[in-house]
Amino acid sequence: MEDDKFLKLLLQTFTVEAQEHLAAMSQMLLQLERNPPPGEAAVAVETLFREAHSLKGASRSVNLADIERVCQPMERVLSALKRGELATSAKFFTTMYASIDGLGRLLSRDVGTAGEVDAGLPASLSRSLLDLVPGGTGPPLAQVTPSVAAVASAVTMPHASPLGPAVTPAASDSVRVATPKLDALMTQSQELHALKFSGTHLADDVQAIGDMLAAWRRGADKRSRHARLLRRSGAVEDMANAKDKRLLEQLLDALDADDLFVRSLCERLGRHARAVAQERRTLGTRVDRLLDDMKQMSMLPFSSLFVSAPKMVRDLAHDSGKEVDLQIEGASLEVDRRILEQMKTPLTHLIRNAVDHGIEMPEERHGAGKPRRGRILIAVSARDGNRVEISISDDGAGIALDKVRSRAQKMGLRTESALSGMDEVQIGQLVFESGLSTSSILTDLSGHGLGLAIVREKVDALGGSIAALRPEGGVGTRFLIVLPATLSTFRGVLVQAGDRPFVFPSRHVERVLRLLPENVVTEDGHDSIRVDGAMLPLVSLAATLGVKARSATRDRPRHVQIIVVAGAGGPFAFAVDEVIGDQEVLVQPLAPPLRRVPNIAAATVLGAGQVVPLLNMADLVKSATLARGGRVPSWRSAQAPNAGASLLVADDSITSRTRLRDILESAGYRVTTAADGAEALASLQSGEFDLLVTDAEMPRLDGFGLTARVRRDKRLAELPIILVTALDTREDKERGVEAGANAYIVKHGFDQRRLLDTIRTLL
Repeated sequence: MEDDKFLKLLLQTFTVEAQEHLAAMSQMLLQLERNPPPGEAAVAVETLFREAHSLKGASRSVNLADIERVCQPMERVLSALKRGELATSAKFFTTMYASIDGLGRLLSRDVGTAGEVDAGLPASLSRSLLDLVPGGTGPPLAQVTPSVAAVASAVTMPHASPLGPAVTPAASDSVRVATPKLDALMTQSQELHALKFSGTHLADDVQAIGDMLAAWRRGADKRSRHARLLRRSGAVEDMANAKDKRLLEQLLDALDADDLFVRSLCERLGRHARAVAQERRTLGTRVDRLLDDMKQMSMLPFSSLFVSAPKMVRDLAHDSGKEVDLQIEGASLEVDRRILEQMKTPLTHLIRNAVDHGIEMPEERHGAGKPRRGRILIAVSARDGNRVEISISDDGAGIALDKVRSRAQKMGLRTESALSGMDEVQIGQLVFESGLSTSSILTDLSGHGLGLAIVREKVDALGGSIAALRPEGGVGTRFLIVLPATLSTFRGVLVQAGDRPFVFPSRHVERVLRLLPENVVTEDGHDSIRVDGAMLPLVSLAATLGVKARSATRDRPRHVQIIVVAGAGGPFAFAVDEVIGDQEVLVQPLAPPLRRVPNIAAATVLGAGQVVPLLNMADLVKSATLARGGRVPSWRSAQAPNAGASLLVADDSITSRTRLRDILESAGYRVTTAADGAEALASLQSGEFDLLVTDAEMPRLDGFGLTARVRRDKRLAELPIILVTALDTREDKERGVEAGANAYIVKHGFDQRRLLDTIRTLL
């Protein structure tokens, strides 16, 4: 049991080390592919060799034979390259990149973060690598293994990189901490921040009690003066009734005693109030310092996020037949690690979008007077208010605004009159709507209209904003993202809706208004208000969230309290019962099973220990639109497949045909099959179908010919067509586009979920 525990701990350490080796190897390959000067090329080759050797030795120590089996022939290839027996070529780079990707898949499988990997992958990679070596086998490994001194020198050897210094082993004054431990410390530090808020609340309560007691004391002092005047006047001595005289004397003595007690109580409470205030300041200072230190521990440079970006751009450009350079600026700027983790997916989508939609083919760029090689620039910079700005721009064709406008109208996102009144910036923002895509065909790379919607959703969840802009010079596309540098605290507007408090993020609040009820305009049962000459939709926050409204017996407020928010969906106005104020709040992420609650982004704890939800602006605007009778947003209901849809599947392989039929029927579709294109065309001409799924290679009439014949038929011209084929070259995909297919799915690595998502998108 102890051995298993030790091996598991050793494997965790190896995983981090292996990822660093693979990242460094990718960076060196990219540098080598740029044809650097001979001196730099020699350093890159030497670094590649040492990284492969180190990875081989580390994998051997944890008994990962498959990884070692790939690293060994990789050493031989790099050794031949060092000795000048092998020259770099397109085949060399393709094989090396494929080997590094394969090592990454093997690593993910061995640490349990990925599914099954082809058992023959190590042998396949080894054969591909050995094919590069002159003679096919290369020299014996013992002849190319570097000395101990050479391997040791690799630890301090600098790595040239477009992103700055490559990852090197930790220095002697640093220690590697597991992410869960760091997250636990950060959570505890943030909980101390809640104690700081609570301390402030208690100090305010003590001060309020002191003020109340001071006010009462002023009245007591006045009564004591009257009692002293009564005694000095002799009125007590002149009283004839002895019983009344005795009672009055007791009352005057009690007033004197109460006066002394109140004075003593006020003095003690004053001392305690000053002590509490001092403790609050001390606690606040120390908690802030601790939280700042924890934030610094959790800060990472953006270069850690961009480490795989150059290789991703290279691979995407290579697959699409384009030439693209990636330039990164400001990657040394540090930001909260949690933000970097959440931005991995958005960054991937934006880079894919730039390569696939933005950058044109080399011949097209040359004809337009542009350099054959496209350019993508990622620039990171700091902004005021503890925020960072990420700009992703390209010099491609830019956003096809006419296509965006046409697609938005066709999808019902905006009416024709609304679209006609929108400027270029507003039209550009529509690309973030789910399902909207200007691509002529759906592929594994793009066209589903989900990528930019996911980007905006992620950015909104982080409390940021994103805009699609035209770069300076008017060429290409620029996406501008603004994010907070940390995720712990932020300012919010505390409001009351019904009997519950909620917090609007201050960054989304454009203004707070107080209007008379007669200033609310009602048309067709919907309320609106006029702000700066524009009519804004107005809804009740309580009604939108489904919160019980305040009792009707309460006094009707004279004014309507309104919060105007900006963000996805445009400005929107929410009527609230009370605006309490603007204050700093501590963000507490929602834990399972509440990770995804509509309209709620997180929670905070106020000073009195009250848990208050933080509102998600994107969700809230969508819910408000729905409440006003607008189109049901796609996030609100994950629409099930249309059980009445009739699909035609054409494939000459009975195995593939049966598999596709089973998948589609299990999803609720009615399926008809055809053994080839000619049979499918006959079925289409004699029956009614909502969508065609066809193979590309078939006898009598192949899928490309079938698609072209369907498009020439006026009755079938609008029929959605999906090509599911083993042909995965760029030329085949372009042929599918020219024929008129709506989507192109490659059988290799077939994912039935992608097929079903594509069908739902097209129907």
